[in-house]
Amino acid sequence: MAVADFYTKINLQYSSQLSYVSTRLSYSRRVSLRPLPRPHNSRICCSVTSKEAQAPVFVNTEDPRKKPDCYGVFCLTYDLTAEEETKSWKKLINIAVSGAAGMISNHLLFKLASGEVFGPDQPISLKLLGSERSLQALEGVAMELEDSLFPLLREVSIGIDSYEVFQDADWALLIGAKPRGPGMERAGLLDINGQIFAEQGKALNAVASRNVKVIVVGNPCNTNALICLKNAPDIPAKNFHALTRLDENRAKCQLALKAGVFYDKVSNMTIWGNHSTTQVPDFLNAKINGIPVKEVIKDTKWLEEEFTEMVQKRGGVLIKKWGRSSAASTAVSIVDAIRSLVTPTPKGDWFSSGVYTAGNPYGIEEDIVFSMPCRSKGDGDYELVKDVIFDDFLRSRIKKTEAELLAEKRCVAHLTGEGIAVCDLPGDTMLPGEM
Repeated sequence: MAVADFYTKINLQYSSQLSYVSTRLSYSRRVSLRPLPRPHNSRICCSVTSKEAQAPVFVNTEDPRKKPDCYGVFCLTYDLTAEEETKSWKKLINIAVSGAAGMISNHLLFKLASGEVFGPDQPISLKLLGSERSLQALEGVAMELEDSLFPLLREVSIGIDSYEVFQDADWALLIGAKPRGPGMERAGLLDINGQIFAEQGKALNAVASRNVKVIVVGNPCNTNALICLKNAPDIPAKNFHALTRLDENRAKCQLALKAGVFYDKVSNMTIWGNHSTTQVPDFLNAKINGIPVKEVIKDTKWLEEEFTEMVQKRGGVLIKKWGRSSAASTAVSIVDAIRSLVTPTPKGDWFSSGVYTAGNPYGIEEDIVFSMPCRSKGDGDYELVKDVIFDDFLRSRIKKTEAELLAEKRCVAHLTGEGIAVCDLPGDTMLPGEM
């Protein structure tokens, strides 16, 4: 039976070594008699063929539209109760990743699969979204994940249809986006990528878990997150995040270097506002060894000018040195962002995330996605921090980045269901990773 023509799913009870020749191994094989929905004659070959696994066959009556194709060895679904050691494992979670063939994902996926992010007892399923152009590369990613033998990675599925890939997703990491090309205005980038995230929001609303957590990485990420949540009205707006953790990490690094300490001594670091060069790294509330930064670093001019600009433009400097935008450090920051939501925040500390401003205690305009200080109990949810202080410098900077986000919101009104778009951006500010 040609695997390219049929969807094969094998359930296995496995020994601790997952040996195919063990006498303890018992299995059944399910064959769904439907063509694989592969575009343009692309092929996926399963690692286990009919010659390697002879078993009774029965027809799978599942609706084929509800299940994307699994890849290779991941077409095997193991019985997690078969071995004593799996009794402590948690219920499998589904993680959807867009732009899964890109450089950021190339670093991120292996961290997810290793147990580094969700823990050593948390099995996961990876659902990888790409484009027709990247489909072959996606197959290569799946092959590398196969070859890495991650015991917690129970399934990998790949596809180009967000409605298939986002099915039952518990987490959606939306990385894929078009970079700004030569001569492209920021308004043009907002429209092109906004259409992508509007469609992905609709897909999440239709097929994802009702409590899916969404982290938007593709730029401009704040407004893309707003577009996405507006197109997913059945998912709580609070569940959507724009990634500003890399900016937070960069700010901690610079403060640590200036103070002559290791970066784990820096806490309570907030990035306010937009993931652009108007972002506000907050040194007023940050601490070093539990002491306010301004009492440790007494050079106010450096904090207000050089430090702030270094954080805002760090990505552009990296491009000059490296020849491309950050990928590994972005992947690390995504891991940090997820961990901050699934592990309790250390007492007295907080983290930054671009979140929906409804009901915020800071006087920031409602109905935008704005990076603010958050705390979590480790349940995937968060609350905004109330015990922060402001001065005139911080408030004036916050107002500037707020104005930019409000202008971006008007520029994508046609994608959020709020009328005709009016683009009156206050300036063509750069993203942190642009030249």
